Amino acid sequence: MTLWLAFSLMTAAAIFAVVWPLSRGARGRDVDTTEIYRDQLGEIGRDLAMHRIGEAEAHAARVEVSRRLLAAADAQQESTLQPGAALRHRRIAALAALVLLPLIAGGIYLLLGSPNMPGAPLAARLAVPPEQRSLASLVSQAEAHVERNAGDGRGWEVLAPVYLRMGRFDDAVRARKNALALNGETADRRADLGEALVAAGNGIVSVEAKAAFDGALALNPKHEKARFFIGLALQQDGRKAEAARTWQTLLDEAPPDAPWAATVRQALAELAVPAGSSSGPSAEDVAAASKLREGERNEMVRGMVARLAARMKDEPGDLDGWLRLIRAYTVLGEREQARAAAADARRALGNDRDKAQRIDDLVKALGLS
Repeated sequence: MTLWLAFSLMTAAAIFAVVWPLSRGARGRDVDTTEIYRDQLGEIGRDLAMHRIGEAEAHAARVEVSRRLLAAADAQQESTLQPGAALRHRRIAALAALVLLPLIAGGIYLLLGSPNMPGAPLAARLAVPPEQRSLASLVSQAEAHVERNAGDGRGWEVLAPVYLRMGRFDDAVRARKNALALNGETADRRADLGEALVAAGNGIVSVEAKAAFDGALALNPKHEKARFFIGLALQQDGRKAEAARTWQTLLDEAPPDAPWAATVRQALAELAVPAGSSSGPSAEDVAAASKLREGERNEMVRGMVARLAARMKDEPGDLDGWLRLIRAYTVLGEREQARAAAADARRALGNDRDKAQRIDDLVKALGLS
C-alpha cells in the first residue's frame, strides 16, 4: 500500500510539472506591443528634433519600427478574431498530461515491475531456511552475531572456513586466531591457523605459519595437515629430498580412502627429486647438530648459512637456494642480511618475472618489505 501511495505522489508531481507552465502560457499576451512601437516612433521624432540622430538614420529607424508595428497589429487582430484557439490548445495538452502520464507510468510498471510480489520485511527474510539463503546473507548474519558476542569462539570457528572459500584470507586468519584463543589449543586449530596464514601469504609458509604447524605436531605428531605443510616448508626452503620423504611417509601412513592423498601425490610428482639428492643438510649434519650445546649448534647453523651464501655466488640462478637463504637469515634474526639477500636474488635472476615474484612473495610473507 505504501509503495502505491509513493507511486501516486510521484505521478501527481509529474503531472503538476507539465500542467503548471500551460496554465501560465497566456500571460505574456496581455501586454499591448503596438503601444511600445508607437512610443518608439515618438522617441525617434524627439531624437531627430534634438539633433541626436541624422535624417537618414531617423528614416531608417522609422521604417523598421513601422514594420514591427504593422506585424504586431496583425497578430493582435488575429488573436482577437480567434481568442479561444490558444486556450483550447493548452486545455488539450493539459488533458493529455492528466490522462496519458498515469497510463504510461502504470503500463511500464505492470510490464517491467512486480506488482504481485508480496512484501518481504527483514524479519521474514531472516526467517528463510539457511539452505535457501545466499552465502553473503549468511556471512553477514554470522558477522553481526560475533560483533555482538565477541567471546563466542564457535562463531569465529564457523566463519573461518567460509572466509577461506571466499578468498578473504586476512579475515580467515583473524577468525582462526580468535577461535584458538577462545576455544583453547588443539592440533586442528593450530593447523587451521597455519593454513590460513599460508593462504594470506600467497602460498608461502612463513615463520608464523610454520610455528603454527609445529605447535599442531607437538599436540599430535601424526596430524596430516600439519605434516603436509611442513613438507611444503621444506620444499620452499630448497630441501626437496626432505620434503619428498615427509610426503612419502605421510602417504604410506594414509588410509586407503584419504581425500587428501591425491594432493600429496601431485606434490610429490612435482618435486621429481632423484634418490639420495638433498639441497639441505645431510642426516649426518642433523645428527651432529642435535648433540651440540645451543651456542655450538647456532654456530654450526651459521656456518651452514654462510656456506649456502657462498654457493649462491657461484650458482646465482638457483631460485630455491635464494629462497632458503632469505628464510635462513630471517630465522637467525638477521633481517638486514635477509633483505640484502633478497636484493641480490632479484639482480641475479634478471628479467625472469616468475622467479622475481617468488622472491617478492617470500619477502612479503616474512615481513621484510
